[in-house]
Order: sequence, then C-alpha cells, then structure tokens
Amino acid sequence: MNGAHLHLVVNHLPIIFPIVGVILMVTGLISKSESVKRTAFMIFILGSLAAIAAMFTGEGAEEVAEKISGVTENYIKSHEETAEIFAILSYILGGISLFGLWSSFKQKSFSSIFTIGTLFFAFVVLFFAKQTGTTGGEIRHTEIRSGNSFPSYENNKSKKDEDD
Repeated sequence: MNGAHLHLVVNHLPIIFPIVGVILMVTGLISKSESVKRTAFMIFILGSLAAIAAMFTGEGAEEVAEKISGVTENYIKSHEETAEIFAILSYILGGISLFGLWSSFKQKSFSSIFTIGTLFFAFVVLFFAKQTGTTGGEIRHTEIRSGNSFPSYENNKSKKDEDD
C-alpha cells in the first residue's frame, strides 16, 4: 500500500463523520434525547481524529500523485490549501464537541444552546468538507473539473456512424 492508497482509504472519513454527526444532532434535538446528542458529539470527535489521519497521509499521496501523467501541481495545491482549512475547522469542531460532551454530562444550563451552536458550526465544517472533497476529486477526475465540456451524445453517435 503506497501513500496515495492510504490517503484514499482514510480521506472520506473526515467528510462522512460530520454528515452523520449532523443527522444525529438534529435527531437528538428533535427527540430531546441527550444520549443521541452525546453520540453526535462523539461522532464529531471521531471526525476530527479522522482529519488528523487524512492530513498525515496527504503528503505521501502528493508524492505519488505528482508522478502520474495528467496530474498538475495546481490541482494538488488547491486541494492542499482547502484541506488545511477544513482540517483546522474539523479540529475546532472536535474540541467544541469535547466541551459539549462534558457540558451534557454535567447538565450545565448552557448545554442546549451550546448544542445548537455546535450544529451550526458543523454546517460550516460541511461546506469546507464539500470543497475539500471536490478539489481532491479534481486531481484525478477530469469529469468534475469546472469548465470541462463534454461532447453531446448526438455528436458521439454521429461520429460513430461516420466511422462505420
């Protein structure tokens, strides 16, 4: 397993965990279940730990990707910059979630307001998660790059008919 493979194994987790955490947090708020909210906090914490793993494996992936034809430094650099912002926000969400978990267990008066604030911050994190995933995908997936034009089905069909 090389650096790129390892990065591909872990890089989806920091995106998936906050999505699951948001779903659980909304569910916990609607159902007024402290245990579901606490689970959401723990999922956010796991997401921040997964972000550490993704950042740790990013350098090795870059070294492998730079040697692949068709991969340009611009796409790697864009992904790296976006990933750094996303990672910092993920770490902050993890820290906030640790505090939220503590406040929930200690039944602090500000716990429910803090939970709602954490949920809103998680949506900010998800915005950067989407940006990071997109810029990462653009490195090898030309079909998702902005400004990429695809020939229409009709053009492909008529070209094929001309070749026959």
